[in-house]
Amino acid sequence: VQLQASGGGLVQTGDSLRISCAVSGRLYSSSGIGWLRQAPGKEREFVASIRWNDPRTYYTDSVKGRFTIAKDNAKNTVILQMNSLKPEDTAVYFCAADRYFRAPHLQGDYWGQGTLVTVSS
Repeated sequence: VQLQASGGGLVQTGDSLRISCAVSGRLYSSSGIGWLRQAPGKEREFVASIRWNDPRTYYTDSVKGRFTIAKDNAKNTVILQMNSLKPEDTAVYFCAADRYFRAPHLQGDYWGQGTLVTVSS
């Protein structure tokens, strides 16, 4: 399984941004996929996840109500729609997937490269 993240960029506080993770290879009904992020000088943290064959989603508290994770099954892509962005959302965002997903957190059996999201104040 290969994951390819895209869509990061520089935005202002309050703006929206969508990042995507394209999946090559096969994931299973037991799998999960989502996003983690790492801000400068901080540890990597969980952001959001979704079951591969199930619409249930999970979010860290700081992004609930602002971020939405969704799958585009036709395109084998997972999207993270980020609204009302704040400077504290600035981080490198990593797409990750697990073969056997234990919600909500991802262990990271598979990783994509990071995509940088910068939110200016």
